Amino acid sequence: MKTDTQLKYDILSELEWEPSLNASQIGVEVKDGVVTLAGHVDSYGEKWHAERAVERVAGVRALAVEIAVQLPGSSVRSDTEIAHVAESALKWQTFLPEGAIQLMVESGWITLSGHVDWEYQRQAANTAVRHLLGVKGVNDEIVIKPKLSANNVKANIESALERRAISNGQKITVVLDGGDVTLTGSVNSWSEREQAWNSAWGTAGVEKVVNNITVV
Repeated sequence: MKTDTQLKYDILSELEWEPSLNASQIGVEVKDGVVTLAGHVDSYGEKWHAERAVERVAGVRALAVEIAVQLPGSSVRSDTEIAHVAESALKWQTFLPEGAIQLMVESGWITLSGHVDWEYQRQAANTAVRHLLGVKGVNDEIVIKPKLSANNVKANIESALERRAISNGQKITVVLDGGDVTLTGSVNSWSEREQAWNSAWGTAGVEKVVNNITVV
């Protein structure tokens, strides 16, 4: 098991390795495997990539993000400008049915709402607007309402976990309540926890996933 000092060193190295952000602007604190990121970045995209970089490091038990997005003057855009560009970006997404997603912009923050059939469509909408110039953050209020309801959702998720060879996969419990899935158990890394979450979301009929898996 990594010490907090070892974990901090690995996180700093991973942040330095990530080409999409300036690691010198980000501070890292670690206590009992819980990581806190602080500082400021020039775009919401950088903040998002910093979070993903930390989640890739083995040994991270939890993550708190206190990074502020401080746009340089050349990146500042009005809410109207952001709304027009974001609307166009969503229209260019082939995964999204026309008119499925609505958006609102306030003080540089984009709020996405609407209904889609699959988790990958929700992710596509977020990806489309995340890196737009002037965006300070994204609130995701998109609801997944699948057209099809699979009777064997639980079996499909368990098969996906086994197929993707997640270590300790046998310790992951899948509980289904309508379209809501709850995952419990333990895995060896944050990336395996994320992989189990993705396996559940990739199953037809799933509307919500609660990930209670712990990293040990």
